[in-house]
Amino acid sequence: MKKTIRAAVEAEYPAHRFELNILFCDDETIRGYNREYRGIDRATDVLSFPMFDFDTPELPALLGDVILSVPRAQAQAKEYGHSFEREMCFLAAHAALHLIGYDHEDEQERERMEARQREVLSSLGIER
Repeated sequence: MKKTIRAAVEAEYPAHRFELNILFCDDETIRGYNREYRGIDRATDVLSFPMFDFDTPELPALLGDVILSVPRAQAQAKEYGHSFEREMCFLAAHAALHLIGYDHEDEQERERMEARQREVLSSLGIER
C-alpha cells in the first residue's frame, strides 16, 4: 500500500515529501464516519479527508486522513475475483488521489480519476 500511495502522489507531485494518516477499521466504524461527515448512513470501503486547500497550488506535507474498512475490502476482493492485496492497493490509490484533488462528482472527473488509478496500479504491476 505504501508504494501505491507514493506512486499516486508522485504521479502529480514528483519528489514531494508527504505523510498521511490511515485508520483501518470495521464496517460499523466507517459507517459512523460516513454518516457524520457525508450524511450517508451506510458502510463504504474508503473515505478520504484532504488537508489540501484546492484553491492554492502548494501541496502540504500532511495530505490528510484516510479511513479504510478492512472487511469491506475483503468482501470486494472476493466479489471482484482478485486478491485482498490488490483491493487494498486499489483503495489506497483511490484515497491518495482524493487527497491531492481528484474526485468523481461528474463523468469527466470520474474518467480522469479512474484513468490515473489504472496508470498508478499498472506502473506497479498491479492488474485486475
